[in-house]
Amino acid sequence: MRRPLPEQVVVVVGASSGIGRASALTFARRGARVVCAARGEQALESLVAEISEEDAPGRALAVPADVTDPASMRALVAAAEQRFGRVDTWVNAAAVSVWGRVEDITEDEFERVLRVNLLGQVHGVKAVLPALRRAAGGVIIGIASVEGIRAMPLHSAYAASKWAMRGFYDSLRVELAQEGASIAVTCVLPPSVDTPFFVHARGRIGGRPQPPPPVYDPQIVADAIVRAAVRPSREVLVGGVAFVASIAARVAPALTDAWLSLRRVGVDTLRDDRPDTSSDILDAPEAGPGRVCGDYRGRVLRRSPLTSLIGSTRRPAELLTAMVDRSHRLGGAHRL
Repeated sequence: MRRPLPEQVVVVVGASSGIGRASALTFARRGARVVCAARGEQALESLVAEISEEDAPGRALAVPADVTDPASMRALVAAAEQRFGRVDTWVNAAAVSVWGRVEDITEDEFERVLRVNLLGQVHGVKAVLPALRRAAGGVIIGIASVEGIRAMPLHSAYAASKWAMRGFYDSLRVELAQEGASIAVTCVLPPSVDTPFFVHARGRIGGRPQPPPPVYDPQIVADAIVRAAVRPSREVLVGGVAFVASIAARVAPALTDAWLSLRRVGVDTLRDDRPDTSSDILDAPEAGPGRVCGDYRGRVLRRSPLTSLIGSTRRPAELLTAMVDRSHRLGGAHRL
């Protein structure tokens, strides 16, 4: 069951900044009731205030939550149902990062990235599935990355988490289709985006991390996420560079390895000449009101016609899974 946006209750996890914040604002502007979750309470309060100022009072709720804590995720779902009656769409955009050579990233840092980026998705999904069943269906949207298709050097922990996330959602998607559950699973794969993600990352690369070009505006990703809430597809590649990376990873992976092995490409484009301020959010949220955009000094692409055209269009093979899902529902399929 896919409700139109003005009738939806949407939970956005990782809503304090960047893609998550942009998505929460866009959902609210299009009429949805939005539950905004993250670790940073001040950032959430400013987000709800901004939504209320845009003639949407009462449509947003701030719930401080930590994706690494399963109990916190269950409490988030309970708060959403208590305030708005149900959950229709679940968006998990929470992520942290460490940039550096594999040998320079500590075991604790590597584990922390996986705990937030991968297990945080798992905890959220396990918490929200019963609520989506109570709502007679809905959509789960996980924000992965183009690095879940083509890993970048100096970003091993993050890339590993995003590859694993895609595998997790692939398995979940098929299980729900086998069950005949009316719950769609979409994985969104953005490229480099101008958000505070890079300021929030921990860097061990001799300078402040920066997004490798081409760099996209976060609103492009937010629009793709909002479309997926009403027209879910298996995966949504955002931006032309994501499509190119997907093709290159499948057709010429060794050539891509060689290209990224060039220091000018695989190191210099990832390192800003500004000093690293060590303001990462690996262990604690950033203080302050939160923001959508970062401070990338290069060109930022504001439009992606390719994403708008086919980003949320189902591929022909996806329709076969949908047919199986529907046949199981009509036939009264049961969970194992």
